[in-house]
Amino acid sequence: MLRVLFLAAMVWWGGRFLGLPHQLRVALLVLLFLVILLIQLTLPNGHGLREATGGSVALWLILGGFGLLAAGYGRLIAVLKARAQPKEIPMSQKPSTFSETELDRYARHIVLRELGGPGQKKLKNARVLVIGAGGLGAPALQYLAAAGVGTIGVIDDDEVENANLQRQVIHRDEDIGMAKVFSAKKAMEAQNPYVTVLPYHRRLSSENAEALFVDFDLILDGTDNFTTRYLVNRTAVGLGKPLISGALSQWEGQLSLFHPSEGGPCYQCIFPEEPAAGLAPSCSEAGVVGPLPGVVGAMMALEAIKQITGAGAVLRGAMLIYDGLYSETRRIQLKSTPDCPVCASKSD
Repeated sequence: MLRVLFLAAMVWWGGRFLGLPHQLRVALLVLLFLVILLIQLTLPNGHGLREATGGSVALWLILGGFGLLAAGYGRLIAVLKARAQPKEIPMSQKPSTFSETELDRYARHIVLRELGGPGQKKLKNARVLVIGAGGLGAPALQYLAAAGVGTIGVIDDDEVENANLQRQVIHRDEDIGMAKVFSAKKAMEAQNPYVTVLPYHRRLSSENAEALFVDFDLILDGTDNFTTRYLVNRTAVGLGKPLISGALSQWEGQLSLFHPSEGGPCYQCIFPEEPAAGLAPSCSEAGVVGPLPGVVGAMMALEAIKQITGAGAVLRGAMLIYDGLYSETRRIQLKSTPDCPVCASKSD
């Protein structure tokens, strides 16, 4: 038996000295053990080879049992050590979606049951286009940036004027004369350097609308004229993009989410024709109280956050009307027009 043990030691330590792989040495020991068992089980009692290898199969079975226990214990220790070691992350892979600063910044979102970490990640991955950096666009842009929407586009061909500053709070006195999109970009990046702002200093037209919209997940319309609103609606419906539209006049504002491909009407279902001149005057003609765009623009940003994350219920198929003069809020249901020239073939 001592000869067998010596042979086993030579296989293990000699093989290690010769550089044989660990698995090969284990396999040779198992093979030697099986040969010994075969000898003990097949040869008769008193046979010289059987006596030379211990003379009893029970002894080898006991040794084999101890060997299995030792091997199992070693394997368990190896697994525990592997779990205790920190896993290396490839250099090309980011260790986390958010930096520590971002996690702290968005903590009030992350603790919300309806948002949490997954919702904040959706915001970070979202691409939102805001049309207009004026009264409605200003607060919407600010809150989208503050909320951590990853990529925000803004298109506007106007420049900051002194008369804008009464309500367009994203701009400053020092920005007068600067293109609104660049003034807004400066303010948004100062607010949150972790978002990407894409400024488009041009007028939205039928020639560039589709190419611009296709790169974004959600459209916010804060314009103040029906021609542009109809263009935005047609393009959004054509591309199947959800559209959040807001409007203001004096003390009252309204907003809705139009997405016919997911149910509900489009903008033209509700406003089939542009009103006659004088019936829907612009803010410069009728006036608007300064905080009202902030209220409605912030509501638009809130609808955008819900649409992106799936939290709550969005204003699809409904319109929210806010009367700032009497502090009243109304919600009305909207229905699709069966023969709408824009969305009849797009709605469910």
